[in-house]
Amino acid sequence: MKHTGISLVLVFVVTSFAAAGELPTAKPAEVGLDPDKIQSVRDAVQGLVDKKEMAGAIVAVSRKGKVAMFEAFGESEAGSGKSMKTDAIVRIFSMTKPITTVAAMMLVEEGKIGLDDPVSKYISEFKTSRVHTGKGDETVEAKREMTVRDLMRHTSGLTYGSGNSPVAELYRKAGVSARTDTLAEMMTKLGKIPLMYQPGERWIYSVSTDVLGRVVEVASGKALDEFFAERIFKPLDMKDSGFMVPDSKLDRFAANHGIDAKDKKLVATETAEKSRYRTKPSLLSGGGGCVSTARDYLRFCQMLLNGGELDGVRLLKKESVAEMTRNQLSEEAMKAKNGGRSDDGDGFSLGFGVRVGKDDPASGRCVDEYYWGGAASTHFWISPKQELIVVALEQFMPNRPKLQQAIKPLIYRAVK
Repeated sequence: MKHTGISLVLVFVVTSFAAAGELPTAKPAEVGLDPDKIQSVRDAVQGLVDKKEMAGAIVAVSRKGKVAMFEAFGESEAGSGKSMKTDAIVRIFSMTKPITTVAAMMLVEEGKIGLDDPVSKYISEFKTSRVHTGKGDETVEAKREMTVRDLMRHTSGLTYGSGNSPVAELYRKAGVSARTDTLAEMMTKLGKIPLMYQPGERWIYSVSTDVLGRVVEVASGKALDEFFAERIFKPLDMKDSGFMVPDSKLDRFAANHGIDAKDKKLVATETAEKSRYRTKPSLLSGGGGCVSTARDYLRFCQMLLNGGELDGVRLLKKESVAEMTRNQLSEEAMKAKNGGRSDDGDGFSLGFGVRVGKDDPASGRCVDEYYWGGAASTHFWISPKQELIVVALEQFMPNRPKLQQAIKPLIYRAVK
């Protein structure tokens, strides 16, 4: 009876979704997904909610261009009694990075940006970057300038300012990612701090995509939020995506959550009413500043899986998407990232993580799959081989892969 009830809810959700004129829908079996195993996905997510390991979640699964599962679970704010809805707006944080990279690649196609251009061509502060040796205040000259490609694949030598390194400490002292700064002001701060590594030599997750966002602004002559709205969100009908949540949509904005330090229970740490996202930030972070919905982000992913096009609107050429989604790391950088291995593990393309090596569906791995996530435990992955897209969203910080780990192997096992 429990499964029958859930199935009826799913039929209602999918029917409503289709009636809205959105992406085509299908029953799981119609797109080669085992219905029983898809049911196990629902059971797994509901189990996490029932155990109070998460307040709520949204899971969307699309195969062969059709939505086969699109469901919400639990509450949008823990203890509120307010049900999570499929149209809930969430903080996507670093899932903003692929959007920024698409923006930059659009300008590459227009000849306004070159992938291997030095970043200093657009941001003069990086013309004379030096590299910290890791000892005291000692720095050396950079062997070469960082490039736009380095920004996209996180081989720029920049960092995020976390950890105990001398460079990280300089980031913190400078307040590099202050929300009150503009992107231009952020670049001025960064330009005065040495790089952590020589450009191109190592992969390190960093503010590179924020710098890329500034490159987009300079090359396009538009503020990043304007470029996103005009060139990506409007053409793809991503109607709830942006850098803030207007009051008219506040009732759909899910709370963020964490674990209370005293009683170790799940609690809301940022409610919609008290969220900083109610106002437009000065810092338009291309690396982590956006909010979105499962529906919007699914459309973005479908555009990529389609080779740059959705509903007759083309944002990128197929060749550009192919370049964006292949591993771009050198053998040396791959070894540094994957514990000494260069032939298996997680590579990085232009804006995405990418799987290399061997398929392992049992553990949720498929070669050539590209993916990323956000600080509030949002995740997505795209498998061209399986014609599969999954968007899995919760709101919990710090980032954890609990939702992804629970459902990913189950979804791959469902593929016939």
